[in-house]
Amino acid sequence: MPNDEALTPGELATVVAITVTPFEASGALDAPALDRVVDRLVEGGISVIVPAGNTSEFHALSGEEWHQSVAVTVERAGTSAVVMPGVGRDLATAVLQAQSARELGCRAVMVHQPVDPFVSTEGWLAYHERIHAAVPDIALVAYVRDPRRSVADVARLAELDGIVGVKYAIGDPPSFAELAAVVDPASVALVCGLAERWAVSFAASGAIGFTSGLAGIAPRLSLDIAACLDAGDFQKARELVAITSGLELLRARDGSAYNVAAVKEGLAQLGICGRTVRPPASELPVEQRPVVTDFLRGAGLVDGERTRS
Repeated sequence: MPNDEALTPGELATVVAITVTPFEASGALDAPALDRVVDRLVEGGISVIVPAGNTSEFHALSGEEWHQSVAVTVERAGTSAVVMPGVGRDLATAVLQAQSARELGCRAVMVHQPVDPFVSTEGWLAYHERIHAAVPDIALVAYVRDPRRSVADVARLAELDGIVGVKYAIGDPPSFAELAAVVDPASVALVCGLAERWAVSFAASGAIGFTSGLAGIAPRLSLDIAACLDAGDFQKARELVAITSGLELLRARDGSAYNVAAVKEGLAQLGICGRTVRPPASELPVEQRPVVTDFLRGAGLVDGERTRS
């Protein structure tokens, strides 16, 4: 049943966790493993969960798999967390996905940056306007990662009806600070979209939360970083972020080629799900897997051969 309570910008002032989509060795979606992925987030205290994000291999999912992954996440999270599915691709598909999310009871969707090679500022804005016009009773969080989008462009986006948040994933904190100076945080949440490694810089520039794929592995660590940022304890936040640096640098290598694979590797080492990813992505090379093990040890999740939740 649809949930008629509007999502507020303040609810995004936290760790917004992007799930992985587990696959069986055959390549089929592994629903029991997805249950465990969502359970780990909810039990770890995460309050906003995004299935079908980029870390979820959004562009590798069929329409049926998109629906299945969102439905499983909604059912498993229950009332413990806001479920905010990613929607996108062509406009008709994005609208259909937003409508499906609404029918599943979601209060918001995250609108992926369009990957069409011919994107104008006006067309990009119209893309969001058309989704809102088709599904006016669901909140939109825009995913901004195209460096061609200027501060003025994003400020215009933030003024559109239906937009309650912006996931800002352009590695330019000074421009983000300019944006934060002109956007009312009571109306639109500006969220760091570049995870823990950038969270301190963006918090200092006005971000009120951050997105994370790593939170699927170590939700408590991500939430501790967020708590330090909320308290203004940037030194402690930097110390905690340092624990993530090896893994996050691995995820960022070669144009983020192993972004998803490194997270799945961590979950595989913890016995949560398999490490299978879909082409054009690939599994983390064997020689890189010790980097993930080192992170698990640094985060206190493994002790020798034993694992802890």
